[in-house]
Amino acid sequence: MKVGIIQQANTSNIQDNIKRLQEKIRQLEKDGAELIVIQELHNGLYFCQTEDTDVFDQAETIPGPSTEVYGQLAKELGIVVVLSLFEKRAAGLYHNTAVVIENDGSIAGIYRKMHIPDDPAYYEKFYFTPGDLGFNPIDTSVGRLGVLVCWDQWYPEAARLMAMAGAEMLIYPTAIGWESTDSEDEKQRQLDAWITIQRGHAVANGIPVISVNRSGHEPDPSGQTNGIQFWGNSFVCGPQGEFLYRADENEIIQVVEIDKKRTENVRRWWPFFRDRRIDEYDKLTKRWID
Repeated sequence: MKVGIIQQANTSNIQDNIKRLQEKIRQLEKDGAELIVIQELHNGLYFCQTEDTDVFDQAETIPGPSTEVYGQLAKELGIVVVLSLFEKRAAGLYHNTAVVIENDGSIAGIYRKMHIPDDPAYYEKFYFTPGDLGFNPIDTSVGRLGVLVCWDQWYPEAARLMAMAGAEMLIYPTAIGWESTDSEDEKQRQLDAWITIQRGHAVANGIPVISVNRSGHEPDPSGQTNGIQFWGNSFVCGPQGEFLYRADENEIIQVVEIDKKRTENVRRWWPFFRDRRIDEYDKLTKRWID
């Protein structure tokens, strides 16, 4: 199957961001993409650098304006699209939510981000309630998609549970970058760790990983920091962690081919699921072992 990825630098002009995304989706479909994945919170800026109640005005219902716009495009082009939206579920209840749009324009399913960070410039706990839908793949015309979001990518438990539920690939819409005062060595360590942990999920579970980050610099509205330089580096890797494609820090669109038959074969060669000692893993449900 052919997967299209979009790594975009956004501005505060939401309508322009959406227009550019639509143009890129059309181009990827022309290039043969059957499934298209966009970065985390792709319609606007990454607003979690500060805590501002006015930002909640950007949230939308699901179904809502974005699922309608992208749904119409998915139906027109006959493709599956993975969206990442700021969901307003109810007054005072908001989520960071991925939405999978089927090729007929309908909503195939949603995933609400389960792990919510709270770090300098990533104040997500102020905006997002942790997901309550669990780790369940979404069935589509192109396969069973294990959709997770950004901070989820650091947790092997999330990847494992998705794989155990039958996900044929793991998909991570992401928004992550550098804090300017970090040393160059530290920046490289962070980037390497981000790539390594996700490639490890591919290897441990014997399935491909699609990780799509944003690019460009976004200033801190408060002026307290120098903002975030998103590092891009979106990538697709196969079931042995092998790179099928890796971007640099610039805006890109790219079609990447995934061989589903190879995924099946890798699981036969490396039968990690067969050899799991599930009789000894009960302590994984504890916070800590004293």
